[in-house]
Amino acid sequence: MNGRNVARILSSVLMFQLGIGALLIVGDMQGSFTLPRFGPDAPGLDQPVRPGDQRRLFDPNRTPRQTGPEPSGPLPERLTLTAIDAGIYRLEGGIKAGDADRISKLILEATPKVETVVLQSPGGSVSDALDLGRFLRAQTINTEMRSGEICYSACPYVLAAGVIRRIEDDASVGVHQHYFGESTILPASFAVEDIQRGQSEVMVYLNAMGIDPLVMQHALSTPPDEIYVLLPEQLDDYGFITKP
Repeated sequence: MNGRNVARILSSVLMFQLGIGALLIVGDMQGSFTLPRFGPDAPGLDQPVRPGDQRRLFDPNRTPRQTGPEPSGPLPERLTLTAIDAGIYRLEGGIKAGDADRISKLILEATPKVETVVLQSPGGSVSDALDLGRFLRAQTINTEMRSGEICYSACPYVLAAGVIRRIEDDASVGVHQHYFGESTILPASFAVEDIQRGQSEVMVYLNAMGIDPLVMQHALSTPPDEIYVLLPEQLDDYGFITKP
């Protein structure tokens, strides 16, 4: 996608965010506000998705591991790196502040060298996901998702960083609205700047990774307590799956 198309998308996103900004200011004056909801409440994550029915209720603190080397249970609270085969490592858990630097150092120290990371994460810190993604791309590391496993919220930005990206058809990749900054002192009107800056950074990042930034249309229309699960054909269309 060329720079002109990215600029056009960013302009559209800005108009959307200005609307959110107005609501934030009104909510700030009234003392409370939540990001807008679209349509009826979604079913749970255990329900299958179909075209046009892809939003599911989402609580990152209650997302179990679906498959993997250990019995089902909560994922680690923050990212862990575990060797599972020669050059292949499992990267799973919540993405917390500081995880980008911590995991980057572990990858550099790993023996044998990390060639592929198998992802499973409910997401977390967007800035750490972007920083870790940039590191993975600089190290020419591949990303992979396996059957029945999840990559939600900020995790798809790490997934996008793989030089080669493999996603099994029944792996689950999902996006939603993010919080890019918080302040308990400044009025909500200042938070709009965080949203605009954060969304712009994400879209430029996706474009640099070879992902169509239009995938963000689904994120922007899905509230933080829900997740929009991308269908295999959408993952292909948006460029998440690399071609041989």
